[in-house]
Amino acid sequence: MQKGFNSDISYKGDTYHVQTEDWGVQNPFFVSQVFHHGAVLRTIKIPYAKVLPRGLASDKSSILVALETQHFSILDLLVSGQLL
Repeated sequence: MQKGFNSDISYKGDTYHVQTEDWGVQNPFFVSQVFHHGAVLRTIKIPYAKVLPRGLASDKSSILVALETQHFSILDLLVSGQLL
């Protein structure tokens, strides 16, 4: 199973790296970090319970969809200027 997503994205002439990870069912969080020149600018930590309906926290395909959704939501917030 894929454990995360990584993207480089340009915004206002700067390049940012966005990394989103699944910390697994033993530590049920999706964590996204925004990096600029190697420094962490933002960390967003969302518990499974906030985005997965009850009973889907162990469903691999649901976890992957939630992970991907969080990653692309962070990218959208970054390029819209709402994250920085």
